[in-house]
Amino acid sequence: MDEYTPDLYTLEDEEGNEQVFELLDVMEFEGEKYFALTPYYEDPEQMLEDSGEVVILKSEFEGDEEMMVSIDDDEEYERVGEVFMKRIEEMFDFEDEDDGPVS
Repeated sequence: MDEYTPDLYTLEDEEGNEQVFELLDVMEFEGEKYFALTPYYEDPEQMLEDSGEVVILKSEFEGDEEMMVSIDDDEEYERVGEVFMKRIEEMFDFEDEDDGPVS
């Protein structure tokens, strides 16, 4: 049986607060690289309560080091967000409600 191991990243916000995120998807769009992440929690109950939040970040290099940074341009964020949401819906097949919850 294959066990799922999420790709986890600990990110720090402008105030220095750290939070763990799970990588949902990575894509190249309009010549840039973007990441879609969602908050990750060890407790499945808390994960279900907060499910649905998606954070989109952009790849930026500082020297040889790749970093995930906020997208400051609202139009860019909206364009990239729409594409990611379509991709994520297809990946997770949200429209198929017949399966019911996974135990």
